[in-house]
Amino acid sequence: MSEENASERTEDASPRRLEQAREEGHVPRSHELTTFAMMAASGAGLWWMGGQLFARLQAMVQGALQFDATGAFDSSQMMIRMHTQSIEALLALAPLLLLLLLVAIAAPQLLSGWLFSADALRFDLQRIDPLAGISRLASWRGIGELVKAIIKATLLAVVGALTVWHYRQSLVQLTALPLEAGIAELARIVGSSFFMLAGALAVVAAADVPFQLWRHADELKMSRQELRQEAKENDGDPQIKAAIRAQQRQMAKRRMMAEVPKASVIVTNPTHFAVALRYDETMRAPRVIAKGADLVAAKIRELGMQHNVPVLEAPALARAIFRHADINDEIPGQLYTAVAEVLAYVFQLRSYREHGGMAPRPLPEIVVPAGLDPNEAKS
Repeated sequence: MSEENASERTEDASPRRLEQAREEGHVPRSHELTTFAMMAASGAGLWWMGGQLFARLQAMVQGALQFDATGAFDSSQMMIRMHTQSIEALLALAPLLLLLLLVAIAAPQLLSGWLFSADALRFDLQRIDPLAGISRLASWRGIGELVKAIIKATLLAVVGALTVWHYRQSLVQLTALPLEAGIAELARIVGSSFFMLAGALAVVAAADVPFQLWRHADELKMSRQELRQEAKENDGDPQIKAAIRAQQRQMAKRRMMAEVPKASVIVTNPTHFAVALRYDETMRAPRVIAKGADLVAAKIRELGMQHNVPVLEAPALARAIFRHADINDEIPGQLYTAVAEVLAYVFQLRSYREHGGMAPRPLPEIVVPAGLDPNEAKS
């Protein structure tokens, strides 16, 4: 039972799933919203530009019907006139067509914003497969679209009939008006009719938009197994991450060991801890270049001896530096005096080995300030 529940798509889509769907062109779309916007734009365009548009078309028709006998029998002149009249008609309709073009582009962006997806343009044989088309029509989605189309057609038919009935007297009176006034009145009636039809489509769009949003979210729902798999892909396989961390630790360890031969001194516990310090005249303070415990400490001591790096026992100092300083950090300021004693002894020892003379006195017990030695808290 638990496996069945894990495979059921009951969880909301993750942000990654939504982003992938958007990249594939799968976003909520409402054709009813676009149809409503186009109808409303048509009504507004005819309301504001109808009189001028019809006047220009009237002038164009009048000009087209005026010709002489020569032009009537000359096919070349007729083609020239047809071309000229076509250009004039296009220019007359251009403002309205431009308005509709802008609305057709902007309306779909109201739900999902601007989107261009090459995946949506990719050729897919399934889209032209008749059997797949029939199966889509027979699906619940196809049945829902059919019911919605029937309701929309019925609503538009009722609103259209009521609009014609409302303007029946005005339509009859058009014949009694002067031509220019009649054209302007006709443009107003047509524009008003478009607005009324747009109002009916607004009702359809108001119901379709939330439905399309819900359906889009429902189609992208994920199962718990898919969510776990996605989280695993995002966070990485724990075993792979553990292996990467182990490899990173090994690389860091190798880099650290490569720095040990450059150390000025190695301070030990003597067996549990080892800290390699480096100092020269260019540094503000001694710096920790390697540190480790147990086996790592033993390896640091071994490398130091192989490369003639002084290895000194200062248990309290070794523990304090190991606890309070990381690799590549300068030593804490409270330990300056203690480390200075060690370095002074190292420099004296180096001078004695290179130039001879009086041997340095044995290194005295190094004392660190209270609170820095972790063993103090245990005791």
